[in-house]
Amino acid sequence: MTVAYWIVAALLAVFYLYAGGKKVAQSQEQLRPMMGWVDRVPMPAVRTIGALEVLGAAGLILPPLTGVAPWLAVASAIGLVLVQVGGIVVHLSRGEARLIGLNIGLLVAAGAAVWLGTGWL
Repeated sequence: MTVAYWIVAALLAVFYLYAGGKKVAQSQEQLRPMMGWVDRVPMPAVRTIGALEVLGAAGLILPPLTGVAPWLAVASAIGLVLVQVGGIVVHLSRGEARLIGLNIGLLVAAGAAVWLGTGWL
């Protein structure tokens, strides 16, 4: 289970560092082609979501790696589940049901990280 956790956590961390970093660093115009929903969400909220994604990625890796408060990894994974639930809600509210495949995949992966992480706590 430990190896499976690290594989899932590493893949999620890479994705969320990239996606969250873009939300934190790029302008609304730069984000719009990849994330059409940024027109409906205020930029401070987009930046907050990005910061939460980056912190979630760090939380998946650093606590279990250092052995300091490893329960934070599970808390981070739960937070990323909630981010994806919010993403699905936004897409559905915009009539973009066909775009929620990635959100569902990330939701399942974060859920797996929660489950796998509880195995070594």
